[in-house]
Amino acid sequence: MAAIMPPWPLAKDTHSKECYVLYPRLYIGLILASLALHASAEGLPLVVKVEGVKNDKGNIRAALYDKAQTFRKEAEAVAVVLQAASPGEVILRWNDLKPGRYAVVVYHDEDANGELNRRFGMFPTEGYGLSNNPKVSGPPPFEPSAFDLSGATEISVELHY
Repeated sequence: MAAIMPPWPLAKDTHSKECYVLYPRLYIGLILASLALHASAEGLPLVVKVEGVKNDKGNIRAALYDKAQTFRKEAEAVAVVLQAASPGEVILRWNDLKPGRYAVVVYHDEDANGELNRRFGMFPTEGYGLSNNPKVSGPPPFEPSAFDLSGATEISVELHY
């Protein structure tokens, strides 16, 4: 009876040509596969449905925050996305987010100047909204808008003009 040999060299046969060709390819393949699995398992998607957009002027702009200390400071946001405005509903997406606690601030930047315009420096003159749609008077705090991201998540934010 003939012995069945594996398609790769045995451990004691470390000097054959096949050993030098097959093993590096096998290792590279395993490394690439593990990196692909790690990358796809790490990032989580977040979809934000922005409802109540009044017109198609400018952009719908949203900032994502993970800390109360940085909340509403767009320069310190985890990420900012924007999309052209269209009346009704606009869908915004973030991909590859880490699990955690987040809050979203959305506003209709009608003049596309990259900031929420305010009257007397306090009262928004462009549409705005927060995740969880809390009722607020004055500067909104982080916690009423915060939500946990532990898997693919979709939330709705209603704009108030």
